[in-house]
Amino acid sequence: MGFFSLMHELAIDLGTANTLIIYNGKVVVDEPSIIALEIATGKVKAIGLEAKKMDGRVNPNIKTIRPLRDGVIADFKATELMLRGLIKKVRTTSTMFAPSLRMVICIPSGSTNVEIRAVRDSAEHAGARDVYMIFEPMAAALGAGLDVEAPEGNMVIDIGGGTSEIACISLGGIVCSESINIAGDVFTEDIKNYVRQQHNIRIGDRTAEQIKHAIGAAILDLDEEPADFELTGPNMLTALPQTVTLSYSEIAYALDKSLVKLDAALMKVLETMPPELYGDIVKNGIYLAGGGALIKGLDKRLSKKSGLPVHIAEDPLRAIARGTSIAMKNVDKFSFLIHGE
Repeated sequence: MGFFSLMHELAIDLGTANTLIIYNGKVVVDEPSIIALEIATGKVKAIGLEAKKMDGRVNPNIKTIRPLRDGVIADFKATELMLRGLIKKVRTTSTMFAPSLRMVICIPSGSTNVEIRAVRDSAEHAGARDVYMIFEPMAAALGAGLDVEAPEGNMVIDIGGGTSEIACISLGGIVCSESINIAGDVFTEDIKNYVRQQHNIRIGDRTAEQIKHAIGAAILDLDEEPADFELTGPNMLTALPQTVTLSYSEIAYALDKSLVKLDAALMKVLETMPPELYGDIVKNGIYLAGGGALIKGLDKRLSKKSGLPVHIAEDPLRAIARGTSIAMKNVDKFSFLIHGE
C-alpha cells in the first residue's frame, strides 16, 4: 500500500522545548526545538539534539536559536530551516517519500490568525502540500484516550515548554479555556533564580533543567522523596567553585509562585464552565499532559486546590504527539481540525 500511496502523512508536535514527528504510527523524531546557524552565512550547522549540545558552548561565529517562544513561532526562517532538517531525519529512517506530504501540526489554542498562518507557511516551505492544524488541548485529550466528540465534558491541562493550556472539551469543541505563559521554561528560570539568590551560584538552563527533572516538586509532602541533588558551580562573588546539596522541598518553594498562577488559571476555567459539564468533570476528573505533568506531586496539588480528581496521562511527554497522530488518521472525520488553504 505504501508503495502506491501518493500522500505520506506526518503528525508533528511543534513544541517550544521539543519537536516530535510521528510517521506510520511511530515516533521517528523526538528532538529539542533548537537550531545552530553560522552567523556570517546563515548556514545550518546543527539541528535538534546536536544543536542542544552546542547551546551555551558556541563560538562567536555560531549562534543557537530556539525558534519557538511561548508556544508560537518567534523566528519564522529558523522554524522553517528546523522543520526541513527534522523532516529530512524522517526520510532517513523510512522509505523514500513521494513528493506529496500531508501534515497535522498542533498549535496553542490561543493562536492568532497571524500565528496560524506562520505555522502553515513554515510547513509548506518545509515541503508540505496539505497542512492541517489541531489545538494542543484537543491533541492532549485525544492522546490521553478521551472521546473528544462525546456529549460530555472532558478537561485537560497541557503543560508544555512555553505555555500551559487548560481546556474543557465537549462535542469536538473547546468550550472554555485559559492559556498562560507559566510552563517549563518559567520553571527552569525559577530554579536558576533560586540557586542564584539563595546559594550565590550561577547556573545555566541545562543544569536548571537537570535539577527540575531530578527533584522538581509541587508540594512539600511527597509520598516518595527523591534523593538530594548535588550541584557545583561558580560562586557569584569569588568565581571559585562551590558545591551545594539541593532538596526537593527547596525546589517546591522555588516553583511555588509560578504554580500559584497555574492554580488560579485552573480555578478561572472551572468558574466559567457550564454546570452540566462541571458535573462530568467531577465524575471523569482532570487529565494532565505535557512535560510539566512530570513535576512530582503536581497532580495532588491541583486536586487539593480544585477538589477534583486529577490523573496523569500515560506517557505525558508524548501525549500531544499521540493525539496529533490520531487526528492525522481521522482528518476526514474530525471537524475541529483547521485546514490550511
